Order: sequence, then structure tokens, then C-alpha cells
Amino acid sequence: MKRYWFLAAFGFVVLAFAAVWLGALNQDEGWYLYAARLVSEGKTPYRDFFYTQAPVMPIVYAAFTSVWNSFGLLGARILTIVIGALGLAFFCALAARLVAPGRRALAALAVFLLLGSNLYHLYYVAIPKTYALASLFVAIGFFLLTFARTPTLRGGVFAFVSGLSLAFACGTRISLGVILVVVGLGLLLSIRTWGKAFLWFGLGGAFGLAVVYGFFLCDPTARAGLFAAQAYHAARGGFDPVFTVGSVSRLVRWYLPVFVLLGLGFAHRSEAGGEIDAVLVARLAFASVVAVFLVQMLAPFPYEDYQVPVMGLLAVFAVVLFFGRPASVPSRGLLLTLGLAWAASFGSPLLEKWTTNGQDRFWTHKKEQCELAQLRDVARTIEEEDPNGDMLLTQDLYLAIETGRKVPAGLEMGPFSMLSDEEWRKLLSSAPCKMAALSGYSFAINPPRCDEVPIDRQIEYWSLLKKDYDLVMREDAFGQNATALLILKRKADRTDR
Repeated sequence: MKRYWFLAAFGFVVLAFAAVWLGALNQDEGWYLYAARLVSEGKTPYRDFFYTQAPVMPIVYAAFTSVWNSFGLLGARILTIVIGALGLAFFCALAARLVAPGRRALAALAVFLLLGSNLYHLYYVAIPKTYALASLFVAIGFFLLTFARTPTLRGGVFAFVSGLSLAFACGTRISLGVILVVVGLGLLLSIRTWGKAFLWFGLGGAFGLAVVYGFFLCDPTARAGLFAAQAYHAARGGFDPVFTVGSVSRLVRWYLPVFVLLGLGFAHRSEAGGEIDAVLVARLAFASVVAVFLVQMLAPFPYEDYQVPVMGLLAVFAVVLFFGRPASVPSRGLLLTLGLAWAASFGSPLLEKWTTNGQDRFWTHKKEQCELAQLRDVARTIEEEDPNGDMLLTQDLYLAIETGRKVPAGLEMGPFSMLSDEEWRKLLSSAPCKMAALSGYSFAINPPRCDEVPIDRQIEYWSLLKKDYDLVMREDAFGQNATALLILKRKADRTDR
């Protein structure tokens, strides 16, 4: 068993390093961190700036703003992978609670292999989006639920805090609120064996939702902003069955070892064991995964990474089914799990995506450096052109984070910021910042529908910008999806060198 733990830890360290340092840039990283920075400055989401997600992440991350102020996006990714690792630890502990005492270490190790040796999972709990924090709250909520059957005040406290944690998960990603419904209903239907656990759980969930959303609902301006954020998502509209099917297909590919183990577990079903009624918790975990999946599928474009916060629950359920069998052979089962996890990560398309920019016929375009290193180099160039500057005109907000600069009001959501045509023209004509950094995302997306802004209008915006700015540098194949980045400097501030 020790050698498997060593191999699992080795795989986790290597893949976590790859996810943090080599992982592709994602536009969302910038505006999530920028929102947290604004909160640290005393501003309120929805009221003082537009923000489309639930409020818990920027509030929590606001306490750690000094991390990326000092170390840039790398620091934020390290912080996030630590949070993701804590969530992974709780998923392992949950699996241990759901099997017989003699198989607890085995179950925990199997979950660690399935998630900790999954490059895709580690990448999405390493980049500063909502997934790592939401995963942590989900894992804690279900872990505490395993102690809630005790018919004493102690059991009630565990049920209460379980509901509280899952409410915070909903406060991180609203779609996870369906877990509260699934678990609450499951406990209610099991009242004969679980007693008043459903009541305590409901109180904890209600209290948590009040803590998260109460202030915003009571403040008229914030409430209007919160509702506008939900309308923003709904306004994208449309439905592409090809995209949806492709999303599900990719989800299976990214988590193939989990699905293989799940299939084997169903083929040789066993009951969960242990000192608690683990069968109910395991079933609620699986039902929660299904419920969240169905809710996410209702989105116009359901990206597969939306499922990341609950995939730990699916891994736990698969392990309980497969390793809970009395007839299962631990060494063979662990070897199978290890082989599946490592083969899937070694063969992951992410490795190619992170090291190349596609192919021209049979010539592969290799990246000269990883995207995070490229971001840091561009940030140094901006600093050289504008030492100790405090503003940057950009929609690539990871550049604002890396340079420690602010962006003009209205651009807090990066490429998803909603400015009218009149507001764009006014902003660009005012030449508000000494430096500008504009990629292929600039002026291109028309939120909330997220269709493309007409080309002639984009050209007009660039023409307005050209009147007051000169080109300093062009960086080809920069950032998410490798678009060209132009570094510009206001003409009045340029000096010939």
C-alpha cells in the first residue's frame, strides 16, 4: 500500500506543477481575481461593479489579494491549487467513511489516484475560477453529513454545518444549489433512520443562503445587480445540440478512469459499509452529481468544466461501488486505478495544447515558452514603458492582475464587459490610460449573447484608438487561444529612445 501512496503523491506533485506552470491562460482568471481585488478595496459585487457569478469566491479571495499583488497570476494559481488539494483531501476522507473499516485507506487512496492524477481536474482546480473553492465546500458538506445520523445534538450540529457548507457551495456557483434540494429531500425520506437530521440540515442550508445572499437581496442596488447577473446568463440564449453532445463526450474523455471504475462497480455492485448508514450518503452523492449535471445541461452552452466541482463525488461513488466489494482484490484494483489514471493524463490532449499552437500542414508550431511565462514577460514590457503605472486599458484582465494595474470603470468583466456602442466610443476617444494592451478578444465579443461584434464596428474602435496611441510591441500567439496582442502607448507620453 505504501508504494501506491508514494506513486500517487509523485503523480500529484508532477501534474499539479504542470497545471500551475504550464496550464493555458484562461480569460476568466483575470476577472475573477480582479473582482476579489475590488472587494478587498471595499467595493461590493453587483452594486459597485458588474459581476456575473455568485459572491462567495471574490469575498473569500479578497483576504488573499496580497498573494497575487506580490506574485502575480502564479501566486493566485498556487493559492488555488492548495484549496483544490484540500477539497481532494476531503473527498478522500469521504470515501474512507463510506466503506468498511478495513478498506478505508484503500478507498481514500483510490480517490486520490482518480482525482490527484487527473491532469484535467488538477488544471481546473489550479486556475483561479470557482471550481476549487466550490469543490472544497461540496466535499466538506458531504463529509460532515456522514456524522449526522447520530440521534444526539452532536449529530444535529454536523447536519447543520453540512447544510451550511453546501449553501456556501451554492454561494460560489449558483447551480450547485440543487444539491441542497437533493440532500434535504433524501434526509426527509429517510426520517425513520436519520431522525431530525433533515431539519438541522435545512436550518444550516437556510442560514448559509441567508449569510451569502441576504445582504445583496436587502440592498436595492445590489439586488438589481444580482438579478441582472442572472439575466446576463439567460440572455445568451440559443441551443447547439452538437456542442452539448460534444461537451458530454469531452467530460467522459477527461474523467475516463472514473467512468471505467464506475462501470466496473455497477457490474459488481456491493453495499457500502462502515459504522454509519453509508448507503444513503453514497446514493445522495451520486444523485447530486446527476442533478447538477442536468441543471448544467440546461445552459445554452454547457461547457464540460462546469461539472468539475462535483466530479469528486462521482469518483467517491465509483470507488465505493468498486472497492466496497468483499471479493475485490486491493492490489489488482489499485494497479488498475493507477494505470488508468496515469495513462489518461499522459495521453491527455492538454499536454499538446499547452506546448504547441496548432499545426501548419505537417509543421508543428511549438510554443517558445509556456503561456504563464509569456504573460510575465509582457507584463515586464508594460512596466518598462510605464514604470509604477496604475492604469491599463485592456480586456485581458490577467494582464491587469500581472501588472498590478486597474482598468477603466466598466471593464471589470474583461471581454464579457457590457458597454454600449456609445460608451465604447466615449471611452476610446478619451484615451484614459497611458498604456493599452489589446488582444483578439478586444472589442470582439458582444455580451450577453456573446456573438461577434460586426467587423466594421470593430475597425471603427481600432481607428479611434489609433488617433491617440502608437504601437510599442506586437506579441503573436498570446494568451487564451493564441491571438495577437498589441502593446500601445499614448502618443503624448511617448519618448524616442
